[in-house]
Amino acid sequence: MADSKLVRGTMILTASIFISKILGLIYIFPFKAIVGLEGLALYTYGYVPYTVLLSVATLGIPLAVSKFVSKYNALGDYETGRRLFKSGLIVMSVTGIVTFLILFLLAEPIAHQVVDGKDLKGNTIEDVVLTIRMVSVALLIVPIMSLIRGYFQGHQSMGPTAVSQVIEQIVRIIFILCLTFIIVNVMNGSIGLAVAFATFGAFVGALGGLTVLLIYWYKRKESLNKQIEESKTNHQLPLRSMYKELIAYALPLSFVGLAIPLYQTIDLMTFNKALMGVGYDQASAEEAFGAFAQAAHKLILIPVSIATAMSLTLLPTITKSFINNDQQLLQKQVTQTYQIILFLTLPAAVGLSILAYPAYGTLFGLGDDLHIGSIILRYYAPVAVLFSLFAVTSAILQGINQQRYAVIGLVAGLLVKLSLNILLISQFEALGAIFATSLAYVTSLAINVWAIGKFANYNYHYIGKRFLLIAIFTTLMSIVVIVVKEIVLLVFPLENRLYALVVLTISVGLGGVFYLFLSIRTGLAGQILGSRFKFLNKKVRAKS
Repeated sequence: MADSKLVRGTMILTASIFISKILGLIYIFPFKAIVGLEGLALYTYGYVPYTVLLSVATLGIPLAVSKFVSKYNALGDYETGRRLFKSGLIVMSVTGIVTFLILFLLAEPIAHQVVDGKDLKGNTIEDVVLTIRMVSVALLIVPIMSLIRGYFQGHQSMGPTAVSQVIEQIVRIIFILCLTFIIVNVMNGSIGLAVAFATFGAFVGALGGLTVLLIYWYKRKESLNKQIEESKTNHQLPLRSMYKELIAYALPLSFVGLAIPLYQTIDLMTFNKALMGVGYDQASAEEAFGAFAQAAHKLILIPVSIATAMSLTLLPTITKSFINNDQQLLQKQVTQTYQIILFLTLPAAVGLSILAYPAYGTLFGLGDDLHIGSIILRYYAPVAVLFSLFAVTSAILQGINQQRYAVIGLVAGLLVKLSLNILLISQFEALGAIFATSLAYVTSLAINVWAIGKFANYNYHYIGKRFLLIAIFTTLMSIVVIVVKEIVLLVFPLENRLYALVVLTISVGLGGVFYLFLSIRTGLAGQILGSRFKFLNKKVRAKS
């Protein structure tokens, strides 16, 4: 019964995360139509430092709290989890206030680092300062909200987290789109003011999410208190021991979770100035940054989120197999995780790269930024494979209790990114940032893959053959997509958004059907996804 409850809860939570990510992708299209690429760049100036400081404020403690509470609840000690929760609320309040003050006060130095201030075109320093300060307010309540979610999850209750995440995202998006539209199109206000209020949406959305959690708390308070009264034991751990256990578990997780924000921070501090150093004006540099850090980045996260959501459900079983020293099952589970990532992400990333122009044109319009946005998307899309593999290999290392190597890999990758970013941007302009990110992730991934091979005794021979087969299918699919795209373009040239949509839909549809056909006919799809989609196994049996 407990296992079925946990599986159900995990499915609910996974679904909510996926819905939140999709909503977070969809809103960027109308938002970009309102504020443009310079507005997206300004939005990123505020959100990147906010994301980093939010991770500093929480330090992965909410996730660790869920593990801690679950552990002591299983021992019949509900009091210890409640004590940790009460003290955690104080800690999260303090860290929230401290990080809010840090970000609020550092807004001007950050602004001077990312924009020139002397160029009349593009975002002003005042715009950047206001944007950063508006988003910083969210730090006062998001850490507290995260802790409450962790406490509910510790009781194997995923509903409050799931519902609050979706409501938080919906409230945030409605606030952003409505207010920016009113400021820009009704009040004729500046893009800078509109984007500043858009980042304030993080605070408004968090209020919505926190309200949901408080409603759940009010409804369940009596039953939670009853559990404490019925506790079988009380370990009476001092707070110092509690937090020592928490931090030892949470720090590596929070650091690895910071991977993308830390990479974006490096770009935030170097991208514009490096481009301006090779002759770009500030406005042009910001357009390229907006296309790179927001528009293209959001699109490539689609295959990443789908693949990781499906593969991460295997990770709890990897942990169990490792603890039970079941090497045969562990090898099978790691192989299955790798296969799912490669099977889903590789064709999606390559297809998105090939269809960069119709994809960007459909979603962001055929304006002046079509060329720069599409070129960046074409080169950036394949990096989705590296993002997915890094996330999953880091999680596997967590499952086999070797998360320190994920941290080592991340640090090595960040050093590569930091040392090469300006140099490569100077040589290849905006694409240089993509090349630096790719080389950095390859470095991190090499360390993760080596560590899994060593500490899980994993043999890569089989997955190497599978990767070759998936790569062959992807190549054949790519040929089909290119041919179909060129034929359709003869009838529907990229003259308007509707034509771009037609080109994209037909190319994706026929390419996807061809890839699935090859995978089903050879039995590959059934072997990789048959446990999740039974009809794939039926196809294989029918063939045999």
